[in-house]
Amino acid sequence: MALTISNNGAVQTASYYLDKNQRALQSSIKKLASGKKIIDASADPGTLSVAMKVRASINRLSGAQNNVQNGIGFLEVQDGLLETAGKIVMRMSELKGFASQDPMKGETDIASYNSEFKDLQAQLYQISQLDFNGMSLFANFTSRDGNSGSNDGTDGTSVVYTEFRGKDNFTAVDHTLDIFTSTQGSAGPKVSIHKSVLLSALTLEMKASGVEIGKKWDIDTANYIDNSTAKVGAGAQEYIVTLAVDPSKVADGDMAYLDLDKVSAGVFEKAVENVVFLRAQTGGGLSRLSFAAESMSVQETNMRSALGRIEDVDIAEESANLAKYSILMQASAAMVAQANTTSQVALLLLQQ
Repeated sequence: MALTISNNGAVQTASYYLDKNQRALQSSIKKLASGKKIIDASADPGTLSVAMKVRASINRLSGAQNNVQNGIGFLEVQDGLLETAGKIVMRMSELKGFASQDPMKGETDIASYNSEFKDLQAQLYQISQLDFNGMSLFANFTSRDGNSGSNDGTDGTSVVYTEFRGKDNFTAVDHTLDIFTSTQGSAGPKVSIHKSVLLSALTLEMKASGVEIGKKWDIDTANYIDNSTAKVGAGAQEYIVTLAVDPSKVADGDMAYLDLDKVSAGVFEKAVENVVFLRAQTGGGLSRLSFAAESMSVQETNMRSALGRIEDVDIAEESANLAKYSILMQASAAMVAQANTTSQVALLLLQQ
């Protein structure tokens, strides 16, 4: 082989391997530093695409989990207020017993019971107006003629809150909130919860002493609508009572508090039954959301495990690669230096 100085093939070869080993060493350092085996798109575009999609699904699932937890908080607050409303109605029933069944009570005693009864009516209404982070906890009321609000009287009927007649009538008045419980949004499964219709649950029909059967009674003005008498029975007009009274409307003269002698004991019994139904419905929503939260937690754990298998680096394997490429780079550098010494042989020959 001829001795040349213009082109040193050994140096070129040693430099090539030095560059190659240096890039491999840097790649190994990046993998160990990041903990990922895919550090850029050029390494494995297909696997990188799968990893990004799985990570996006995990992020969406985390958002859905937050929504479920917020839904649980919403229902827990709602249930606590429904429990309080039930206690208030039971206290009202107790006051009815005190005021009407004890022969030792005088007019002053009955008046004191009636005063507390009116205060409790206002408190029930105030509970129904509470919200949770700006979101109303209970459904807005609807008038008996199907119009929102109160005192519109568009069809000549008394305008009061929607009567609560059990599950069938409740489902006809939809106050549903949908909480999505998957990474697919509205296309995936969901849990439906309800704003309780507390005002409707506290609005009932009755025929009681102090109200003439067969005449329509307007609870807003506490007066008969007209003096015509209808048939008793199927054709009899309804006497509507609500146990939740807006104090501001009472002050304006648009509404009146109920007196204990105008309400039968059966009204309180039915109102408690209605509130219990609402609490049962809230409890069902809490149960479904709890199951959904548990399912999503398991799903997220499994998805994170899958993502780890896709993109996490094998520390033991990569540590071995780091040591190997570190040695190879040092050896390559030494060979470059060794190859550069061949030109010195040519100088020796020229000096002779």
